Amino acid sequence: MQILTRNIIKEIRSLEQRKGRREQHAWLAEGNRMVGDLLASGAFACRRLVATAQWWTEHPAFADAADECFEVSHAEMQRVSLLQAPQVVLAVFADTRRKETLSSNQDSLCLLLDEVQDPGNLGTIIRTADWFGVREIFCAPGTADCFSPKVVQATMSALARVNVQYFASKDEECEWLRKQPGPIYGTFLEGGNIYRTKLQKKGVLVMGNEGRGVSPEVAAFVTDKLLIPSFSPDGEHVESLNVSVATAICLSEMRRS
Repeated sequence: MQILTRNIIKEIRSLEQRKGRREQHAWLAEGNRMVGDLLASGAFACRRLVATAQWWTEHPAFADAADECFEVSHAEMQRVSLLQAPQVVLAVFADTRRKETLSSNQDSLCLLLDEVQDPGNLGTIIRTADWFGVREIFCAPGTADCFSPKVVQATMSALARVNVQYFASKDEECEWLRKQPGPIYGTFLEGGNIYRTKLQKKGVLVMGNEGRGVSPEVAAFVTDKLLIPSFSPDGEHVESLNVSVATAICLSEMRRS
C-alpha cells in the first residue's frame, strides 16, 4: 500500500474537471458496486484504487487490480472524494475509449446521441441502454463527456458493459450514418405513432439535443421518423418528454417488437 499524499489527492480531485481528465487521460468512479463492477469487467485499466481498511479486508482479490493502491481512513476519504457522502472506495481508471475509425453497425441495435448535453441525461441513457442490452452508444460532438463524475455516477456501473464512442466532427458522424445498412430511427413531432409502427430489433436509434432535437444534418439520414404520442385526456400536456425518458420508451418498444 502507498501513502496518499496531498499531490495525489489534488490530482484525483482535478478529475472533476474536463481539463484534469484530458491532462491525465483518466476518470474517477466512486462506490462499492460501481468500482467493483468496473474492476471485474476489465474494461478499463485501473491506475489508482483508494479504499478504507474494511473494504480491503472484504475485497483482497483486488489488491493487484490497480497500478497504485491506497488504504485510507474515513477522514482521508472525505478529503479525496467528490461526493457529499463519501463511499468506502474510489478508483481512477484510464480513458481508453477507442481512437480508431468508428465501425458500422450491422447486426444489432445501437444509439446515436446527437448533442445530448445534460450529464444526468447522458448517464441515465447509458444506464437504460445497459438494461435493454444495447452495447454501443455513438455520440456527436457537443454531447456531454461520459467520464464526467455526474455521468459516471448516473450510469450505476453501466460503463462496464456499454461502450461509448465520440465522433470527432459532424462530418464524421454523417459519414458513419451514410454507411449504416439498417434502419435509422429518430423521434420527431411529425413522426409516425411508435405504438403503431413495426420496428426492427436492429439499426440505429437517434436521440437529439434537449432543446433543439435532432440536427438537420443528421435528420436527413433518418429513415423512420417516430412520435411518442401523449395520452393526456384533455389535450393539455408538457411540450416534450425528457430525452432520457423518450430513449427508454423507444428502446422498450424496439425490444418488444
